Amino acid sequence: MRSKPYSSQRPAWLTPLLIAATLSLPLTAAAADAAKPRSMQEILDATKPTDWRALDPRDTLYLTLPRGRVVIELAPDFAPAHVANIRALARNGYWNGLSINRSQDNFVVQWGDPAEDDKSRKPLGKGTKAKLPAEFARSSDKLPFHVLPDPDGWAPQVGFADGFPAARDTSAKSAWLAHCYGMVGAGRDVAADSSNGTELYVVIGQSPRQLDRNITVVGRVVQGMELLSVLPRGTGALGFYENPAHRVPIASIRLAADLPKKDRVGIEVLRTDSAAFDEIIESRRNRRDEWYKQPAGHIDLCNVPLPTREISEKAPAAKPAKPAKGKAK
Repeated sequence: MRSKPYSSQRPAWLTPLLIAATLSLPLTAAAADAAKPRSMQEILDATKPTDWRALDPRDTLYLTLPRGRVVIELAPDFAPAHVANIRALARNGYWNGLSINRSQDNFVVQWGDPAEDDKSRKPLGKGTKAKLPAEFARSSDKLPFHVLPDPDGWAPQVGFADGFPAARDTSAKSAWLAHCYGMVGAGRDVAADSSNGTELYVVIGQSPRQLDRNITVVGRVVQGMELLSVLPRGTGALGFYENPAHRVPIASIRLAADLPKKDRVGIEVLRTDSAAFDEIIESRRNRRDEWYKQPAGHIDLCNVPLPTREISEKAPAAKPAKPAKGKAK
């Protein structure tokens, strides 16, 4: 039986199929790349200038220590009386020559006048007030608030207000800043209105959210936390330094607005009402890096990163701006 000669001609239906499959390969690969979640750095690298805002010099403090400078952003929308007093204290040079007197492990670093006798304390200077009202919370009306999707154990809602981690209770029409790592508060005595902004502390440990609505929070550290978190711990009660020689001297605390532009640090913070920030939140809620095997599907308010960047004098700086009202929830 003679076998049929082999034909090199493909069936008519095969060629289009192969062509279609071949053409679809790069498209499939491109789709896979597009679907792959971006890393936080990739998100930041793709941001636009409008995704960032510059620090307002009027609300920026420079704390100068022996090992470097700490930059603090004040929050006048939440603590206007305290911020006004802090500005006046800084202009008077009140903290210059004082010290960090407390470093309590997993809690706070605190500075101010170590003198226990009121008569020995440093004068506050002109334009200051010796007593301020408690500013534990404010009205949530007309406050742009970017809500986090996950529940919180300390408040009905949490999110961000103009770059600050915050909480709110819409039924009580109240909002307040949260005690996250790096937040700055004003120490007080037992009376709620016993603070004047001279004794300031920074959270250096796990977020002590039980302090929310019990102390006035005045801002947050945006640069230089490493200078505070590594300070030797105090051996006295509550982490106070027992030996005066162990206190950390403060060279100065000044407002950026009072310095020449050449002496300011060009810092921008990622806007918390931007699409880039939303993408960063999701990238941290559900980690899809190769190392992670089980995404959490949840993020705590104080675990959300708040990116900053330092810009050169030649680079176009973003303007200090409030969040777009349309992005508030």
